[in-house]
Amino acid sequence: MTTMTDAALSEFKMPDVGEGLTEAEILKWYVAPGDTVTDGQVVCEVETAKAAVELPIPFNGVVRELRFPEGTTVDVGQVIISVDVSGGAAPAAPAEESAPQAAVPAPAEEAAPAARQPVLVGYGVAESSTKRRARKAGVQDARDVPVPLPVAEPEPEPEPQPVAPPEVNGHGTRPLAKPPVRKLAKDLGVDLARVTPSGPDGIITREDVHAAATPAAQPQDRPEPAEASAPQTVPAAVPASAPATGAEARETRIPVKGVRKATAQAMVDSAFTAPHVTEFVTVDVTRTMKLIEEIKRDPGEYGFEGLRINPLLLIAKALLVAIKRHPEVNATWDEANQEIVQKHYVNLGIAAATPRGLLVPNIKDAHAKTLPELAESLGELVSTAREGKTSPAAMQGGTVTITNVGVFGVDTGTPILNPGESAILAVGSIKLQPWVHKGKVKPRQVTTLALSFDHRLVDGELGSKVLADVAAVLERPKRLLTWT
Repeated sequence: MTTMTDAALSEFKMPDVGEGLTEAEILKWYVAPGDTVTDGQVVCEVETAKAAVELPIPFNGVVRELRFPEGTTVDVGQVIISVDVSGGAAPAAPAEESAPQAAVPAPAEEAAPAARQPVLVGYGVAESSTKRRARKAGVQDARDVPVPLPVAEPEPEPEPQPVAPPEVNGHGTRPLAKPPVRKLAKDLGVDLARVTPSGPDGIITREDVHAAATPAAQPQDRPEPAEASAPQTVPAAVPASAPATGAEARETRIPVKGVRKATAQAMVDSAFTAPHVTEFVTVDVTRTMKLIEEIKRDPGEYGFEGLRINPLLLIAKALLVAIKRHPEVNATWDEANQEIVQKHYVNLGIAAATPRGLLVPNIKDAHAKTLPELAESLGELVSTAREGKTSPAAMQGGTVTITNVGVFGVDTGTPILNPGESAILAVGSIKLQPWVHKGKVKPRQVTTLALSFDHRLVDGELGSKVLADVAAVLERPKRLLTWT
């Protein structure tokens, strides 16, 4: 999405990267003013409510200006970078002199987090950083105006005139704020009557609310953790520049946004729309574990050379076999048309935990894949999730999902359906337990499976048959030869 402002300068606007989403947060810039870019080069990474996406620039030239710093949420259609496409040299100012201005660094408390490591459930999750949400680009004040290069000479923007706060910070008059800002204040527990406005005509902005909810930075720009609603006072015995100790930071408020916000809303919608039923079965999977070890010892013999072999592979195949035997379970509820839509394909979702929140990418047409092909698809899904490259398209159109809670040492759970899907299978930890086998108590590899399903689509009998079939295949994996 580009705009030509003059013969030499092109502007790149925030595109719609999330199928109708209206905004995205700039996570990381890969270029700085003065850098040369080429058509197709990735210049930044942004996060929508669905995924993190890298944005390529559509032309060649020299970066003139980055309009927003990292951590800023930008509306679709806003210009985020301008590029000199005249073919001339980079700006005359030396790079080392212009870099501090062009990089537009955020304050210390808004610094971008360390490298994110989103991974598949069970492979560990890096701790995420919390940063204050930047103000929308539509309402700017002196703190939001991007810092251009000395030679860029952007059109001057009028700075809002300072507005005197209402009497006693708003006491006696109703604070002026837009509905989204009022909701934000309510979510953060901020009394708007105590917020000093900085917007035009005395309007309270989102940044004003965040500033009221967050302790003011110290002179060295180090954030001082404190209880969000406590008065911002410093005892006389404590130096003003001293950071708060762990004992003082009794609460931490984390803004809900991006993927986590979208996931939370989806889970609420699912929980209160689809009537959930969960059934459980505990099964001896010793033979399945032995088969996995046998394939690992000689993967080439079985056509798995170079592929990842783990219990999830055979669990996924067992679920696909059960769906093939009971296709009625693979459906969705169309509320608008009052219809049940049966799916003749299976897009198998695999729940993944990332620092941004829960993601559920799915394997398209998993029902048509051989076991080696399914292993390859699972491996690609894991690799993509680890790198944080899961695309919005990869999370669309799922029909059923598997969530592996066993990797955390959990026996089982009652999973919530992914919105629009009919069923979700939770897999518990696989561990040695005493089990009656051939009339004797022996240590066997045992796990517990839990199947949640939409009771509008799936009655108890159908749900029980599907879960029993999954257990039967895992108990005797040779059934894959006759049931497929």
